[in-house]
Amino acid sequence: MLVAKGLTQRFFLHGRPRVLFQDLSFELNRGGRLAILGRNGQGKSTLIKILGGVLSPTAGRADWTMTASWPLGFAGGFQGSLTGMDNILFISRIYRQPSAEVIRRTEAFAELGPALTQPIKQYSTGMRARLAFGLSLAIDFDCYLIDEVIAVGDASFGRKCDEELFGKRGQKAFIVATHDLQFVMQKCERALVIEGGQATMYEDVGEAVQLVASLVSRPAE
Repeated sequence: MLVAKGLTQRFFLHGRPRVLFQDLSFELNRGGRLAILGRNGQGKSTLIKILGGVLSPTAGRADWTMTASWPLGFAGGFQGSLTGMDNILFISRIYRQPSAEVIRRTEAFAELGPALTQPIKQYSTGMRARLAFGLSLAIDFDCYLIDEVIAVGDASFGRKCDEELFGKRGQKAFIVATHDLQFVMQKCERALVIEGGQATMYEDVGEAVQLVASLVSRPAE
C-alpha cells in the first residue's frame, strides 16, 4: 500500500511564501483508484511528482510497500544525448527487467519506429511523451501515477492508452491528477481536492466532483 504522512509543499513566489498543501496524510491500498482534483496551479502535478519520487516534499514522507510507476509521460529522466533505444536499455537495467521484452513492448506501444535510433534531444515534445508513456507501460507496476497525459497523440493513440491502463490493467491501483470529471465519476473510488493550500479527501466522488465543478465555474477575480 501507499502511506502518505504529513506531506507539505511550500515555495517562494516573488519573495513571498506560498503553500500548495500541508500536513496531508492518506493511504491507498492495492487496487485503489484515487483522483487528485483542483483548479490549475493548486498543486496536483506537484503531488504526483512527490509520490513518484521526482520531487522532495518540504515536510512529510510517502512510504510505498507496493511498486509504483514514475509519473506516466514524465520524460525528465531521459538522457538527451542518448538514443531512445539506449534510454530504454538503461531503464530496463535500473528496474531489473528483461531488456528484449521491454524494448518489444515499448516499440509496439510508442509507435516511434526508426526514431528510436535517434538522440532524445531531437524528439518533439509529443515523441518524448509517447516514449515515456510506452516505457511506463512496458514495466508492470502495482500502482500507476498519472498526470493528465492520456491525451498524448491522436484519438487512436488516446484510445490505446485508455485500453492499456484501464482495460488490461483493470486490477491495478492508480492515482490520477485530472480535469476530466466524467472520467473521475466513472473510474475513481475516492477524490482528493486541493484548493487554496488545503487538501481534503472525499470518500464520495460525486461530492468532490460537484465541488470542483463549482470552483472552476467561478469568475476570475
